[in-house]
Amino acid sequence: MYRKLKLFRLKLKGMTIEDEHEERIVSGKAWEEFCENLKPAGAALLYGDSPKDPFSQAEGYRYLTRLVRASLEAFVEFSDPEYPVLRRMVHETIKMGADNPDNYYQNTKINGEYEYRIYGMRGTVHYLGFGTQRGDYGKTGNMEPSGYLEGSELEINPDGTFEIHVSCEKKEGNWLPLTKDSSILMVRQTFLDRKSEVLADLQIERAGGSKKPSMVTPKTIDDGLNAAAAFVSGASLLFSRWSDGFKKNKNKLPRFDQAKSNAAGGDNNIAYYHSYWELADDEALVIETTPPECEHWNFQLNNYWMESLDYRYYTIHINKQSAVYNTDGSVRIIVAHKDPGLPNWINTVGHNLGTMCFRWVKAKENPEPETKVVKFDQVVKL
Repeated sequence: MYRKLKLFRLKLKGMTIEDEHEERIVSGKAWEEFCENLKPAGAALLYGDSPKDPFSQAEGYRYLTRLVRASLEAFVEFSDPEYPVLRRMVHETIKMGADNPDNYYQNTKINGEYEYRIYGMRGTVHYLGFGTQRGDYGKTGNMEPSGYLEGSELEINPDGTFEIHVSCEKKEGNWLPLTKDSSILMVRQTFLDRKSEVLADLQIERAGGSKKPSMVTPKTIDDGLNAAAAFVSGASLLFSRWSDGFKKNKNKLPRFDQAKSNAAGGDNNIAYYHSYWELADDEALVIETTPPECEHWNFQLNNYWMESLDYRYYTIHINKQSAVYNTDGSVRIIVAHKDPGLPNWINTVGHNLGTMCFRWVKAKENPEPETKVVKFDQVVKL
């Protein structure tokens, strides 16, 4: 209805949609609105009972700049669904939504009206999954799944190569479903050991599409700037709400609502345990669990804004392979400000509070990890 009214208004003025975009670009209004629309994102840092100390707020503003960088690349630089490019929107210096340190994320803009082809080499990475999603954090507030294909389901050639058809209509062989409103294609590659496993080498192209990107137009830039600003505000507010809600279960790890997770782009094969942690200088958080039979599991520590802490230089997460197990198959994880000299230490990296996440991936059962806060000098006596 809004679009019809807008078109009617433009017709009365003797203008087209393209004319309006040209006018907004030439007058500078497109850029002015982009800057104005970024301002509300700052409110996410003050939402609810968020930490107001200088350190947390400084991290918060860095987080917003990272979202701006991610959104401009996604909606301006690589926004053409006719010429898709698999790229890393979330990585070591752009983080959001409890990004998994074991994951190598790739995504691209798509259009459910088109068909695509993914091709490449499987590699040796432990887990490989392809998904299509509809919506985005800026427009709809969620990213619901519209199709999924696991690497274990792939038909792979003897030389390790494969091809995937991405379309609404079912295809023979490897097929990743689309719906007419699909807008994003996501690839998750999950490591057990980053140092020894080889990533899948992937390419994507539109079936029958151009081999070169389209020329820039006033419309693509105007629309891209609007979408980018909306994404920054939408994503930051969504995860600030989550963090504020986690506080009711401080230092515990209850299971997170699966439907809520899926709507935000989570994987339906993963049971998530999101929560909030807070420790005094002389305290430690002890997490104990017996991992069930599963494809993968891990635990990670984040700051309040749900950014994983810097896993490049600090041990802030642990997984199925890196963990040291007890003789009975159980695992004890110790979150502390300094090294207790025991296995499975998770470094808080100068933080006294934040969020955390435990994951079971394709588990036979999903036990809730047990937690307790103890004095640091008592850890060695447990």
